[in-house]
Amino acid sequence: MTGQPPSLQRLRAAKQSIWLDFISRPLLDSGDLARLIEGGVVQGLTSNPSIFSKAIAGSSDYDAPLAALAAEGVTDPYEAFVRLASEDIRRAADHFAGIYAATAGADGFVSFELPPGIEDDTERSVAEALRLVALVDRPNLMIKVPGTEAGIETTRRLIEAGVNVNNTLLFSVDQYAGFAEAYIAGLEARRAAGQPVDNVAGVASFFVSRVDTAVDPQLPEGSELRGRAAVANALAAYQRFEALRASPRWKALAQAGARVQRPLWGSTGTKNAAYSDVLYVDRLVLPETVNTLPLPTIEAFLDHGDGTPVPAVDLEGAATTLSGLESAGVHLEQVTAQLLVEGLAAFQKDFDTLLDRVRDALGTVRSRS
Repeated sequence: MTGQPPSLQRLRAAKQSIWLDFISRPLLDSGDLARLIEGGVVQGLTSNPSIFSKAIAGSSDYDAPLAALAAEGVTDPYEAFVRLASEDIRRAADHFAGIYAATAGADGFVSFELPPGIEDDTERSVAEALRLVALVDRPNLMIKVPGTEAGIETTRRLIEAGVNVNNTLLFSVDQYAGFAEAYIAGLEARRAAGQPVDNVAGVASFFVSRVDTAVDPQLPEGSELRGRAAVANALAAYQRFEALRASPRWKALAQAGARVQRPLWGSTGTKNAAYSDVLYVDRLVLPETVNTLPLPTIEAFLDHGDGTPVPAVDLEGAATTLSGLESAGVHLEQVTAQLLVEGLAAFQKDFDTLLDRVRDALGTVRSRS
């Protein structure tokens, strides 16, 4: 790791991976992604409907590919989006293929999210996930499954089928535990069927900064609990992860070669300008985890981050912080439930904007022909 900032060296030594929370065609074409990989900065990549909306609907970068699809006779905006996005995802997966091979399938993943609107339908979700897996056709692809109740069964079935899964929009510890259970159950079903369990991977994307954004206004000005709820909540989830990893069920799977479902810290760009722009990086450096960061946060971390692993006292103090929030009248279960609703709605809105842009572009080309 010669030449890397000490902060990055410490983070990597702590066995945490950084994944880039962004994708676009210019990122791929310019060589910027390749440079981040070659510099040892990022070990994977995540995407979501909002990211693709910004990339496709927010620029002219995809005008020519959209025109080509229209000329081919593609009329359905979702299918056009899938064609565009799967090409980007495939190219990104190829960039990370070296990391995937070097880590024997432990890292180097690229995530592609299921479309908003089907998250409560397990049958549709499983079918679309399998279609996307076949379309991208890369072993280091992860399918993102939102954290709804139906998503638990979707996850179990996809893991049983050998599909890598990134569970997303997880806000509460109990919600996380449900998906961790689904991951374990899916692996147990594979093993019972005589299928290998060493070729499937998963991450549980636990969202962070949005918790502080929702909780802080409920606390008095000057409260020492402001800016602490999100990290404490994430640390509590990590403690649940450690407990699951120590369970007899997991140990039996680990002996068969199964890979642990790593917690992934999502929504780690700081929303409050009063807080450090690397708050949700420096305070969540933990073994066997991933932190997925937008480009500005990566740049900030490389410039002035610390990267020191979370001390045991901070982990132990998470429960005290959470009980203090309860005493202050903050009901975290209600907060996290509302954040899931809002997260799903935000992705749906951005996806609708994206499909409208694609629909308009396809229609423009058809009207000229």
